[in-house]
Amino acid sequence: MAQLPAGNVPLIQALMRWLRPAPRPIPDMSWQQACRRAPWVDRLSAGGQERLRALAARFLHEKTISPIGELVLREEDLVLLAALCCLPLLELGEVGLRGWSQLIVYPDAFRVQRSHVDAAGVLHEWDDELIGESWDSGPLVLSWADVQADLQAPFDGYCVAVHEMAHKIDALDGAMDGTPPLPREWQRAWARDFQQAYDGFCMQVDAGEETLIDPYAAEAPEEFFAVATEYHFSAPGLLAEALPAVAEHLRRFYGPSPSTP
Repeated sequence: MAQLPAGNVPLIQALMRWLRPAPRPIPDMSWQQACRRAPWVDRLSAGGQERLRALAARFLHEKTISPIGELVLREEDLVLLAALCCLPLLELGEVGLRGWSQLIVYPDAFRVQRSHVDAAGVLHEWDDELIGESWDSGPLVLSWADVQADLQAPFDGYCVAVHEMAHKIDALDGAMDGTPPLPREWQRAWARDFQQAYDGFCMQVDAGEETLIDPYAAEAPEEFFAVATEYHFSAPGLLAEALPAVAEHLRRFYGPSPSTP
């Protein structure tokens, strides 16, 4: 295959920008309101806020945000949701937005129907009440009431928007298994340290011991990663005390936590 002359590189870059138009900038007032409402955003450095603002603008440009029922979201609400979803992308960048196109927002917790065929071939069906969900290649789903509840207690270890975005990041390599795309050497160290920490945590939960972080993290390796991600952004000191090796990997992957004193 013939190579394009080096002099064509600016032309190619201009063409790529034309094929992927720049998003509309977020108005100053809407961004300032989002910062005031979300302490995690407000605590970022000036440079961090600018990176997050650009990512949030890209999010709003590429994603359809669909409120369900009678829920009405104002422009500043949409900006807030975009900023929260993009918090875990400050180091990873726009690649973390690939593979899906819609954010669905319910007014409150929502029900989904589950089914499972057991080893005997018997079909079991039940309803789950959820505050968030992330499908491998489908939409991200959030409860608006729980997003706001997280903002009212921002340093208690919970942020449903960040939790569900962690699942989207996890799935970027084609497998939702608690290990996001990483360079090979780091991936090996990550898998080793996370597996060791996960196994120890599950033993604590199975023994009925009280844990420093939400025991839901023992549900599966992908939930362990997502819950740990929540704590990185909202209670990093607690995460470092409970799971020091995991906390160190997440500091490297996401950057410093905005909740660190």
